[in-house]
Amino acid sequence: MNKSDPHELWEYVLSQVELSISPANFNTWFRDSSIVKIEDNVVHIGVPSQFFRDWYLKKFHTLLLKIVRGVSYEFRNIEYDIVKDIARKPKETKRPQPTVELPLNDFYKNKSDNLNPRYTFDTFVVGSFNELAHAAAQAAIKNPGILYNPLFIYGETGRGKTHLIQAIGNQFKKMYPNRKVYYLSSEQFGNEYTDAIQNGTANRFKEKYRHYDLLIMDDVQFFAKREKTQEEVFHLFNTLHDNNKQIIFSSDRAPAAIPDIAERLRGRFLAGMTIDIGEPDTESRMAIVKKKAAANGVMLSDEVVEYVATSISGNIRELEGVINSIVCHTQVKGVPPDIAEVKQSLRSFSRPTKTVSVKHVVTKIAEFYGIDEESIYEKTRRREVVRPRQVIMYILREDFSVSYPTIGTKLGGRDHTTVIHSCEKVKREVLTDAELAKEIQDIRSLLV
Repeated sequence: MNKSDPHELWEYVLSQVELSISPANFNTWFRDSSIVKIEDNVVHIGVPSQFFRDWYLKKFHTLLLKIVRGVSYEFRNIEYDIVKDIARKPKETKRPQPTVELPLNDFYKNKSDNLNPRYTFDTFVVGSFNELAHAAAQAAIKNPGILYNPLFIYGETGRGKTHLIQAIGNQFKKMYPNRKVYYLSSEQFGNEYTDAIQNGTANRFKEKYRHYDLLIMDDVQFFAKREKTQEEVFHLFNTLHDNNKQIIFSSDRAPAAIPDIAERLRGRFLAGMTIDIGEPDTESRMAIVKKKAAANGVMLSDEVVEYVATSISGNIRELEGVINSIVCHTQVKGVPPDIAEVKQSLRSFSRPTKTVSVKHVVTKIAEFYGIDEESIYEKTRRREVVRPRQVIMYILREDFSVSYPTIGTKLGGRDHTTVIHSCEKVKREVLTDAELAKEIQDIRSLLV
């Protein structure tokens, strides 16, 4: 990728933003934007209105800055220029540029059922890591509401859970065209329920979800501590289950490991079939790289496929990000990248392999925040200690791949579910909290 070419840089930025925000947000906020120029190591992104400019600064600035600095530390900042006719404005180039088509259909959702039509079993790569979950999904479709009800699929972020559960929904539509299916996240359900209570439309809300023959609910770990929402899910589950309606749940952890969930709801999660999607092995990652690239009309050499698959481990979303970058390169250059170009591109994706002692990380971060190192290990919820402790957990997990149980044991014998919650909390907040992002950046420089 030519970092000085606004067009190529923007295509790369888009491929990375896709991994961090929802498809609906992507289509809303990035459809009519582009990099209009790069001047004095400042990237200027053109947006269609002041409202967009304010929203980018509030919601996306930290993420975008992280991405462009991942390409080159020479980029000092990002500025947002209002270009009223940006969607129709022709690109000012000295020579014709090939058209680069991002797979925007990837971000389309059917309004009636909230399903993305690209998530099908035809595009789902089956390997040893997910074959049991795939088989259970197929069985649930053949005998909906009877065999595996509910079907609870869990695994770490980026393992393909959303693809699989939406593939169930799309296949269900084909097999039973007269039945109703709906997919949603736990966050959407919770927000709708809260709004219904505030607006006095709770009965209408309840009836809406009781009419579906297949209900698919993603990321149910976020029901933690939302007691009223959990109660509503419990009653909805009973109504659907008693009427042999199929229910699909997904989570980033097993039901037993979800904190702050009412036991009766946890029991409902465990009532059917619970299946883990593990980490994809090398052969599975190679198959994913080949299939995803071929779906976009790009044929990669075996050398490139193997290198990508062995460099990016575990997270299928990261693999897809690399593949999107390769697709963009191919469309711009007219030919797939060679192994040298792929190695250069992967530098921004690959995490450095580093070893470090937990105590060293604790010492450095405690010093950074100016707190007593011993307080990190104590069972205290003092605000000035909680955030540094969560950052320590996040750094140990993200930068050094320390397991959740090990982090919990080393930091005062905490349960691994507490560690998971802390890591996910920091991971979400770092995308919108510029101060936290800067703190973590400074801390990482101390740990080099």
